Amino acid sequence: MLITPRSASIGATVTQVDLYQPLSNHCFAGLLKALAEFKVLCFPKQTIDALELRNFSARFGSLQTLRSGQDKTGFPEVSVLSNVRQEGKFIGIPDAGQNWHTDMTYNRAVGYANALLAFQVPMRNGQPLGATEFCDTTAAYNDLPDALKEELATATAVHDLNFYWEFMRREKASPRAPLSEAERAAHPPSRHPIFLKHPVSGKYSIYVNPSFTTHIEGMPKDRSDAILKLLFDHVLKPQYRYTHQWAVGDLLIWDHLATWHNAIADYGPDEARLIKRCQIMADKIFDPEFVKTALSYAS
Repeated sequence: MLITPRSASIGATVTQVDLYQPLSNHCFAGLLKALAEFKVLCFPKQTIDALELRNFSARFGSLQTLRSGQDKTGFPEVSVLSNVRQEGKFIGIPDAGQNWHTDMTYNRAVGYANALLAFQVPMRNGQPLGATEFCDTTAAYNDLPDALKEELATATAVHDLNFYWEFMRREKASPRAPLSEAERAAHPPSRHPIFLKHPVSGKYSIYVNPSFTTHIEGMPKDRSDAILKLLFDHVLKPQYRYTHQWAVGDLLIWDHLATWHNAIADYGPDEARLIKRCQIMADKIFDPEFVKTALSYAS
């Protein structure tokens, strides 16, 4: 397995690994370390499908089953992100991720990673469309003023799925229906530290995001709004950003604990995009024994 960094802190390409086969313990240990270090890993030119994507993803943690957009080949843990229609209906979720966010911070049990596999990539004039942008929230944390780090060291923020859901309906003209009362009850607002310590790297990241974070607990609204805006603007500085231009066969996995991401919707309805996805929960990665055992195979 060869890991080639794309920048000093975010983005790397992984080659010479066969994802048709289960990952060896040694290979998995290397990927855990690389994911913590580079946050976004790309495995190019893969020819696998939903089964192999599911098996690869499940090595990292439990997989979330979503309310819609499931793959139709019998793997409910695999969802489809696509603007493709069949019989007048979208075969997947057409507008997922079209705002800066970190997946699943609205859950009490948060997400660890996303694994996406590209089957169709929109092209125009020979150039790929539908890129995914990333921000390195660990590097952004490192550059915060010490006084702000101290002020927010033990602070928590509230995250709400409905906050993002209504933003997409209101600002992005999303066709998604409102969350039902049952769905809102199943996903009540959750609370997480503003600065999160990574279980593998031991480094802190900024764990708030524009899509799901509503306010800082125990703080006047004007002060909370000002600090969140400061943090959001800081994370979005160019030096923390990386853009992945998709190619068919790319398997991309990224670390939710240390990144934001945003899907660029620069393609039209007749420019097909089809990606399959697994959302990996952070149940295993916050288990010290799991991490210790997994990394013991690194050498």
